[in-house]
Amino acid sequence: MDYNIPQVEQASISIHNSSERFPIRRIYCVGRNYRAHAIEMGADPDREDPFFFMKPADAIVENGATISYPKMTSNFHHEIELVAAIGKGGINISLNDALNHVWGYGVGIDLTRRDLQNQAKKAGRPWDMGKGFDKSAPCTALRSVDDVGHPDTGTGSIWIKVNDEIKQESTLDLHIWNTAETINYLSGFCELMPGDLIYMGTPDGVGPVVSGDTMKGHIDGVGDIVINIA
Repeated sequence: MDYNIPQVEQASISIHNSSERFPIRRIYCVGRNYRAHAIEMGADPDREDPFFFMKPADAIVENGATISYPKMTSNFHHEIELVAAIGKGGINISLNDALNHVWGYGVGIDLTRRDLQNQAKKAGRPWDMGKGFDKSAPCTALRSVDDVGHPDTGTGSIWIKVNDEIKQESTLDLHIWNTAETINYLSGFCELMPGDLIYMGTPDGVGPVVSGDTMKGHIDGVGDIVINIA
Protein backbone atom coordinates (compact mmCIF):
# COMPACT_ATOMS: atom_id res chain seq x y z
CA MET A 1 0.00 0.00 0.00
CA ASP A 2 1.21 3.50 -0.84
CA TYR A 3 0.92 6.31 1.71
CA ASN A 4 1.13 10.04 1.10
CA ILE A 5 3.33 10.62 4.18
CA PRO A 6 6.04 8.45 5.76
CA GLN A 7 4.54 5.51 7.63
CA VAL A 8 5.21 5.41 11.36
CA GLU A 9 7.00 2.25 12.47
CA GLN A 10 4.83 -0.38 14.14
CA ALA A 11 5.16 -0.13 17.92
CA SER A 12 6.49 -3.34 19.46
CA ILE A 13 8.19 -4.81 22.51
CA SER A 14 10.90 -7.46 22.74
CA ILE A 15 10.26 -11.11 23.60
CA HIS A 16 12.41 -12.87 26.19
CA ASN A 17 15.13 -15.05 24.62
CA SER A 18 13.90 -14.39 21.08
CA SER A 19 14.85 -12.25 18.10
CA GLU A 20 11.14 -11.85 17.36
CA ARG A 21 9.11 -8.92 18.68
CA PHE A 22 5.54 -8.56 19.92
CA PRO A 23 3.57 -5.96 17.88
CA ILE A 24 1.51 -3.60 20.02
CA ARG A 25 -2.00 -2.62 18.96
CA ARG A 26 -3.45 -0.95 22.05
CA ILE A 27 -2.44 -0.42 25.68
CA TYR A 28 -5.31 -0.71 28.15
CA CYS A 29 -4.74 0.15 31.82
CA VAL A 30 -6.91 -0.91 34.76
CA GLY A 31 -7.50 1.89 37.26
CA ARG A 32 -7.35 1.37 41.03
CA ASN A 33 -7.06 -2.43 40.96
CA TYR A 34 -5.54 -2.73 44.44
CA ARG A 35 -7.70 -1.85 47.46
CA ALA A 36 -4.92 -0.05 49.33
CA HIS A 37 -4.05 2.02 46.26
CA ALA A 38 -7.71 2.98 45.81
CA ILE A 39 -7.70 4.24 49.39
CA GLU A 40 -4.50 6.27 48.95
CA MET A 41 -6.02 7.88 45.85
CA GLY A 42 -9.12 8.89 47.81
CA ALA A 43 -11.48 6.36 46.19
CA ASP A 44 -14.04 3.93 47.63
CA PRO A 45 -12.07 0.77 48.54
CA ASP A 46 -15.06 -1.53 48.10
CA ARG A 47 -15.02 -3.72 45.01
CA GLU A 48 -16.53 -1.85 42.06
CA ASP A 49 -16.63 -2.64 38.37
CA PRO A 50 -13.20 -2.11 36.84
CA PHE A 51 -12.58 1.00 34.77
CA PHE A 52 -9.96 1.61 32.12
CA PHE A 53 -7.84 4.29 30.53
CA MET A 54 -5.47 3.96 27.59
CA LYS A 55 -1.98 4.84 26.52
CA PRO A 56 -0.86 5.07 22.89
CA ALA A 57 0.97 2.02 21.59
CA ASP A 58 4.12 4.05 20.93
CA ALA A 59 4.30 5.11 24.60
CA ILE A 60 6.07 1.75 25.15
CA VAL A 61 9.63 1.90 26.50
CA GLU A 62 12.10 -1.00 26.51
CA ASN A 63 13.64 -2.30 29.71
CA GLY A 64 16.92 -0.61 30.62
CA ALA A 65 16.09 2.69 28.94
CA THR A 66 16.94 6.15 30.17
CA ILE A 67 14.08 8.58 29.66
CA SER A 68 13.85 12.32 30.10
CA TYR A 69 11.81 13.86 32.88
CA PRO A 70 8.61 14.76 30.99
CA LYS A 71 7.47 18.26 30.20
CA MET A 72 4.49 19.99 31.82
CA THR A 73 4.73 18.28 35.21
CA SER A 74 6.36 18.75 38.59
CA ASN A 75 4.89 15.56 40.13
CA PHE A 76 5.99 12.55 38.08
CA HIS A 77 4.99 9.18 39.61
CA HIS A 78 5.91 5.49 39.33
CA GLU A 79 3.25 2.72 39.33
CA ILE A 80 4.58 -0.86 39.08
CA GLU A 81 2.23 -3.29 37.29
CA LEU A 82 1.82 -6.76 35.84
CA VAL A 83 1.30 -6.55 32.06
CA ALA A 84 -0.82 -9.14 30.23
CA ALA A 85 -0.22 -9.51 26.48
CA ILE A 86 -3.16 -10.68 24.37
CA GLY A 87 -2.37 -13.28 21.74
CA LYS A 88 -5.87 -14.29 20.64
CA GLY A 89 -8.65 -11.79 20.10
CA GLY A 90 -12.31 -11.95 20.99
CA ILE A 91 -15.40 -10.14 22.17
CA ASN A 92 -17.57 -11.10 25.14
CA ILE A 93 -14.88 -13.56 26.19
CA SER A 94 -16.12 -15.93 28.87
CA LEU A 95 -14.45 -16.01 32.26
CA ASN A 96 -13.52 -19.67 31.84
CA ASP A 97 -11.87 -19.02 28.46
CA ALA A 98 -10.24 -15.68 29.27
CA LEU A 99 -6.74 -16.91 30.13
CA ASN A 100 -6.58 -18.83 26.84
CA HIS A 101 -6.40 -15.42 25.14
CA VAL A 102 -3.19 -14.41 26.94
CA TRP A 103 0.08 -14.85 25.06
CA GLY A 104 2.30 -13.90 27.95
CA TYR A 105 3.28 -11.37 30.60
CA GLY A 106 5.73 -8.59 31.39
CA VAL A 107 6.64 -6.18 34.15
CA GLY A 108 5.46 -2.64 33.42
CA ILE A 109 5.56 0.82 34.96
CA ASP A 110 2.58 3.12 34.43
CA LEU A 111 4.33 6.49 34.52
CA THR A 112 1.97 9.29 35.52
CA ARG A 113 2.04 13.08 35.49
CA ARG A 114 0.09 13.10 38.75
CA ASP A 115 -0.47 16.85 38.92
CA LEU A 116 -2.06 16.85 35.46
CA GLN A 117 -4.17 13.80 36.33
CA ASN A 118 -5.40 15.42 39.53
CA GLN A 119 -6.20 18.68 37.76
CA ALA A 120 -8.21 16.74 35.16
CA LYS A 121 -10.10 14.82 37.86
CA LYS A 122 -10.97 18.03 39.68
CA ALA A 123 -12.26 19.59 36.47
CA GLY A 124 -14.16 16.44 35.41
CA ARG A 125 -11.98 16.11 32.31
CA PRO A 126 -10.21 13.11 30.72
CA TRP A 127 -6.87 11.97 32.13
CA ASP A 128 -5.11 11.60 28.78
CA MET A 129 -2.34 14.15 29.32
CA GLY A 130 -1.67 12.77 32.79
CA LYS A 131 -1.40 9.16 31.63
CA GLY A 132 -1.00 8.82 27.86
CA PHE A 133 2.08 10.91 27.14
CA ASP A 134 5.33 9.97 25.35
CA LYS A 135 7.40 7.20 26.96
CA SER A 136 4.83 6.62 29.71
CA ALA A 137 4.68 2.80 29.41
CA PRO A 138 7.98 1.05 30.21
CA CYS A 139 7.81 -2.76 29.96
CA THR A 140 10.18 -5.70 30.14
CA ALA A 141 10.58 -8.22 27.36
CA LEU A 142 7.45 -10.37 27.34
CA ARG A 143 7.59 -13.96 28.53
CA SER A 144 5.15 -16.53 27.18
CA VAL A 145 2.51 -18.33 29.23
CA ASP A 146 4.41 -21.55 28.56
CA ASP A 147 7.35 -19.96 30.36
CA VAL A 148 5.67 -18.18 33.30
CA GLY A 149 2.13 -19.54 33.60
CA HIS A 150 -0.46 -17.04 34.83
CA PRO A 151 1.24 -15.03 37.60
CA ASP A 152 -1.77 -13.53 39.36
CA THR A 153 -3.34 -16.90 39.98
CA GLY A 154 -0.68 -17.17 42.72
CA THR A 155 0.82 -15.06 45.48
CA GLY A 156 3.93 -13.80 43.70
CA SER A 157 5.58 -10.62 44.95
CA ILE A 158 5.45 -7.30 43.10
CA TRP A 159 7.63 -4.36 44.12
CA ILE A 160 9.48 -1.29 42.93
CA LYS A 161 12.50 0.52 44.37
CA VAL A 162 13.61 4.07 43.68
CA ASN A 163 17.36 4.44 44.22
CA ASP A 164 17.34 1.06 46.03
CA GLU A 165 14.60 2.11 48.49
CA ILE A 166 11.39 0.08 48.39
CA LYS A 167 8.42 2.28 47.48
CA GLN A 168 5.69 -0.21 46.48
CA GLU A 169 5.41 -3.81 47.63
CA SER A 170 2.51 -6.25 47.48
CA THR A 171 1.41 -9.60 46.02
CA LEU A 172 -0.40 -10.38 42.79
CA ASP A 173 -3.27 -12.21 44.47
CA LEU A 174 -4.40 -8.85 45.90
CA HIS A 175 -5.60 -7.62 42.52
CA ILE A 176 -9.26 -6.66 43.00
CA TRP A 177 -9.92 -7.98 39.48
CA ASN A 178 -7.55 -10.70 38.29
CA THR A 179 -6.43 -11.14 34.68
CA ALA A 180 -9.24 -13.52 33.71
CA GLU A 181 -11.94 -11.28 35.22
CA THR A 182 -10.43 -8.20 33.60
CA ILE A 183 -10.37 -9.78 30.13
CA ASN A 184 -13.93 -11.05 30.58
CA TYR A 185 -15.16 -7.56 31.56
CA LEU A 186 -13.11 -5.48 29.10
CA SER A 187 -14.05 -7.69 26.13
CA GLY A 188 -17.68 -6.74 26.73
CA PHE A 189 -16.81 -3.15 25.82
CA CYS A 190 -14.10 -3.61 23.16
CA GLU A 191 -13.11 -6.43 20.88
CA LEU A 192 -9.69 -7.47 22.12
CA MET A 193 -7.16 -8.24 19.42
CA PRO A 194 -3.73 -9.86 19.21
CA GLY A 195 -1.17 -7.24 20.20
CA ASP A 196 -3.22 -5.62 22.96
CA LEU A 197 -1.49 -5.08 26.30
CA ILE A 198 -3.31 -4.75 29.62
CA TYR A 199 -1.52 -2.99 32.48
CA MET A 200 -3.18 -4.66 35.46
CA GLY A 201 -3.07 -1.95 38.13
CA THR A 202 -0.67 -0.91 40.86
CA PRO A 203 -0.32 -1.44 44.62
CA ASP A 204 -0.26 1.41 47.14
CA GLY A 205 2.88 3.45 47.65
CA VAL A 206 2.94 5.36 44.36
CA GLY A 207 5.14 8.40 44.53
CA PRO A 208 7.41 10.82 42.71
CA VAL A 209 10.65 10.32 40.81
CA VAL A 210 12.99 13.09 39.71
CA SER A 211 15.90 13.52 37.33
CA GLY A 212 18.77 11.23 38.32
CA ASP A 213 16.55 8.57 39.90
CA THR A 214 16.67 4.88 39.01
CA MET A 215 13.55 2.72 39.24
CA LYS A 216 13.98 -1.04 39.73
CA GLY A 217 10.83 -3.14 39.59
CA HIS A 218 10.23 -6.86 40.06
CA ILE A 219 7.48 -9.46 39.73
CA ASP A 220 8.17 -13.02 40.88
CA GLY A 221 8.52 -15.37 37.94
CA VAL A 222 8.07 -12.63 35.35
CA GLY A 223 11.17 -10.47 35.54
CA ASP A 224 12.88 -7.26 36.54
CA ILE A 225 12.69 -3.79 35.03
CA VAL A 226 15.18 -0.94 35.34
CA ILE A 227 14.37 2.59 34.10
CA ASN A 228 16.55 5.66 34.63
CA ILE A 229 15.34 9.27 34.64
CA ALA A 230 17.76 11.57 32.82
